[in-house]
Amino acid sequence: MKEVYPAEVIEIIGRASSKGVTQVKCKILEGKEKGSIVIRNVSGPIRVGDIILLKEVEMESEERIEER
Repeated sequence: MKEVYPAEVIEIIGRASSKGVTQVKCKILEGKEKGSIVIRNVSGPIRVGDIILLKEVEMESEERIEER
């Protein structure tokens, strides 16, 4: 089984059209990158304080969504 890394959502950057994708800034809670901040695209409902499980922590989200 692949390793997963829990991360806490610390900021919602923006939402993408009608596809339900939200770009969030999150803090890695465990693993080799513990304490680092990354930006990720998340599908579905999300809010600040939620814990998400990341399969990968090295790669950043490609494009930034403009905040409305």
